[in-house]
Amino acid sequence: MAEFIKIYPENPNPKAISKVVEVLKQGGLVIYPTDTVYGLGCDITNVKALERLAKLKGVKLEKSNFSFICEDLSNLSDYVKQIDNSVFKILKRALPGPYTFILPGSKSLPNPFKKRKTVGIRVPDNSITLSLVNALGNPLVSTSIRDEDDIVEYTTDPELILEKWDNFVDLVIDGGYGGNEASTIIDLSSSPPEIIREGKGSLEIF
Repeated sequence: MAEFIKIYPENPNPKAISKVVEVLKQGGLVIYPTDTVYGLGCDITNVKALERLAKLKGVKLEKSNFSFICEDLSNLSDYVKQIDNSVFKILKRALPGPYTFILPGSKSLPNPFKKRKTVGIRVPDNSITLSLVNALGNPLVSTSIRDEDDIVEYTTDPELILEKWDNFVDLVIDGGYGGNEASTIIDLSSSPPEIIREGKGSLEIF
């Protein structure tokens, strides 16, 4: 049975955030709101949790295309090769926001991701997510929770999410209704930038 915690985005309760962080540190899987759709994630430093996440999504961990949820761009060099000024300007302009940027992976990636040539980096404009990553002290590894329904791609109601994922995850955050449009994915690992998926988030800023 998953825990269900209500957290208000206007002013995330530090006690509730600490409780979620505790679950993450113990290798738990957590469903949480973002500025797009609800995400499913775990602590990037916990290999057992990463393996659980991959198994749940039916993918091999080293071949997974999970994205890294960061609080800001300050620790980018831990996961991404040195990027040039023009790329950094794009990131600075767009983040935090509903974008996933594919960037060249660095040599210092955590072990399960060592063979990756690229990584997806996300800094959502959502105070709950950013508070979580801040309190955890490192990124979350994350994937969107899609719906099997062909018409409804993403479940937006936290209570319905809990109903569906109750036996598979350790905690679900109710941060209010989620969106039903995923992030825009832009590949910045080569030039010129390539739009992989158009989702929420205007392309005009590019």
